[in-house]
Amino acid sequence: MADFTAKRIDEMETTFGGSVSKARAELGVTSVGMSVEQLPADYDGYPAHDHTHDGQEEIFIVLAGSGVISLDDEEVAIDPETMVRVGPGTKRKVAAGPDGVRLLVLGAVPGKAYEPPEWGELGAADPIDG
Repeated sequence: MADFTAKRIDEMETTFGGSVSKARAELGVTSVGMSVEQLPADYDGYPAHDHTHDGQEEIFIVLAGSGVISLDDEEVAIDPETMVRVGPGTKRKVAAGPDGVRLLVLGAVPGKAYEPPEWGELGAADPIDG
């Protein structure tokens, strides 16, 4: 029997006010962090952050729409033809374009087993709810 899981993004449990789908947990992935993030048109409230605290690198893949990812002092236009890898020490912030942006974000610590954050588990409380 084939080993796979298939699920529509719009049927996945979300967090962070509904903007982040828990794709990793929904598909049963254990090797890498994975979420789908949906930002509305011209949204610029995505938090600037880095991963110096945990050593995680991230890969941003645009599924739909467009935007800009700010990386320290540089900006890179993102669309479905552009993928971006960001090292742990680089600050990153995403701003959505005029049609919004849907991102697949992958993350892991190079050379280490993946450890999911508590908020990424199914049924976990939404961090922005308090």
